[in-house]
Amino acid sequence: MRQIFLDTETTGLSPAQGHRIIEIAAVEAVNRRLTKNHFHVYLNPDREIDQGAQEVHGITLEFLQDKARFADVVDDFLQFVADAELIIHNAPFDVGFLNAELGRIDKPQIESVSISIIDTLKMAKEMRPGQRNSLDALCRHFGVDNSRRTLHGALLDAELLADVYMAMTRGQDSLMMDLLDDAAEEQDFSTSGPKKPLLVIEAGAAELEEHEKYLASLAKSGNCLWLGQERPGQ
Repeated sequence: MRQIFLDTETTGLSPAQGHRIIEIAAVEAVNRRLTKNHFHVYLNPDREIDQGAQEVHGITLEFLQDKARFADVVDDFLQFVADAELIIHNAPFDVGFLNAELGRIDKPQIESVSISIIDTLKMAKEMRPGQRNSLDALCRHFGVDNSRRTLHGALLDAELLADVYMAMTRGQDSLMMDLLDDAAEEQDFSTSGPKKPLLVIEAGAAELEEHEKYLASLAKSGNCLWLGQERPGQ
């Protein structure tokens, strides 16, 4: 399965007020393993950035002046996320902004391009009701190193989200399967060729005598179910 961990930064809080996307990051994973493929762009929003938003992500309008517009990168973006499962923290926020940008240039809504959209904030609230479930809080809870996150940045946040999501959805059983898969890749389990017989080493007379003595000592402190039972071959 192909999954895309996605995050955006914006000029403000609401696309309905004309706010725009200024950064998009999408990190790819295939079969729960991160690949080296990612999509990352900064965008010129052609409008001012709210002071509050700038304090969160640290991106200035001056920095964005020579960057591409959304319309310039939209085809590459849609191609990258097509037919993948999108995983987003607080998905309604990012999806709302993406659909607003797509609607301005008559492109299909993001839901029609991706297979599905998973909101990790909703997942976290169901797993940890009544607790803080920000990305930073989840990093602390699951032991994900977020020490580089001094400001919000879409690419770093998408990478952290990938680590958090894997921790949220990986039980002990699936962890063991991952370890077994890794071990199988390093060994040759080919069934071709003659099979070697299983080596069986039988206990000697002295070992059997010691075993009976041990069972007798157990019987002194209570019933010993094995004492007196026939051994295989007897």
